[in-house]
Amino acid sequence: MGEATVVRLRDLAFRQDGSQWIVGRPDGDAFVAVPYEGMRAIRLLSAGATVEETERRLRAETGADLDVRGFVRALGELGFLEEPGGPAAPADPPTFPWLRPRHVRWTLHPLLHLLVAGLIAAGTATAVTRRETLPGWRDLLWSERGTLVLASQIAVAWALIFLHEMAHLSTARAAGVPGRIRLGTRLQFLTVQTEVSGVWLAGRRVRLTVYLAGMATDAAACSTALLLTAALGRHPALSLVALTSLGMLATQFLVFMRTDVYFLLQDLTRCRNMYGDASAYARHLALRLLRRPSPDPLVGLPRRERRALRAYAVLLVAGTAACLGMAFAVTVPATLTLLGRAVGALVAPAGPLAELDAAAVLLSAVAFQVLWARAWWRRHGPRVRRALRLRPRPRTGRAADQDRA
Repeated sequence: MGEATVVRLRDLAFRQDGSQWIVGRPDGDAFVAVPYEGMRAIRLLSAGATVEETERRLRAETGADLDVRGFVRALGELGFLEEPGGPAAPADPPTFPWLRPRHVRWTLHPLLHLLVAGLIAAGTATAVTRRETLPGWRDLLWSERGTLVLASQIAVAWALIFLHEMAHLSTARAAGVPGRIRLGTRLQFLTVQTEVSGVWLAGRRVRLTVYLAGMATDAAACSTALLLTAALGRHPALSLVALTSLGMLATQFLVFMRTDVYFLLQDLTRCRNMYGDASAYARHLALRLLRRPSPDPLVGLPRRERRALRAYAVLLVAGTAACLGMAFAVTVPATLTLLGRAVGALVAPAGPLAELDAAAVLLSAVAFQVLWARAWWRRHGPRVRRALRLRPRPRTGRAADQDRA
């Protein structure tokens, strides 16, 4: 950048958080916390001041020489600049772009929240006072035909997942946050998740509503099934809805992954990046155990945030180890055994139904693994490619001498 450098910022939104400001694009997923001087620089640049003029005015106001040029470069890397040479990339299109904030404004109304809370309370009271309404695992096996049982479980699960994610999307869209529903991975699990990073710019009540909307929907579905069971009697469909909803609720408390409860804890503890910072701290401790130099990544953070991150690092390491251990000890052997039986049934068929069942098992397993691999690569692929590009190649002979020259 030369003299009289003018930069054009994209449409940014702000939220004050203590002594700092959260800055980001409502339609993006990159956000940064800046001090007062950074916020002041953004306001001056947005008003048309040049980089040089911004530096002079900040020097006059604060008495310090601030590197506005470096600050502008950092904003460009975050995608906050409109200048053609900047690395900003257009945001991915939102899910259901036709869904406007005015269509779902009611999802943020306190009266709706009271009604949902009342429904959940009624379902909980029914479960406590009328234990016969609670389903058991045998209710999942409602038919002697395994195909029907599996198909019904898949149908109910995907319907509840859709409602869960739409609850996140609708409450976020009501607050003006676009939101995107997509497949993702959490350790060995294939998940459906709604990206609503823009909610960081909303007020705390809205943020907490968005985080809790999916779990509230699960709890409301379970309560509805229990109340209908109490009124109409047991039915396989109601038992399946209740059990599936309870299972979905339980997985949200696996906070060592970025579940709904994780985002709730991150907000309540006022941590900016609880998973990333705790992961960095765990790597730091591992390097220290190996007697390798490693600076503490939590230095400079507020004391309360350091305490929360240290506690979460314990949960992160222990939960991840237990989850992966369960996968290798139970899930992988069971899956390989199931696939082996399916292959055996195809190699030595015992009849058309056995062949059809084996083919369905193989197709389901392969489809799941393909979806998981695609979702994992979409998230981690760029990091893997960068690591491969940075890996030094072995050089010998004259080529190595020429490179050093």
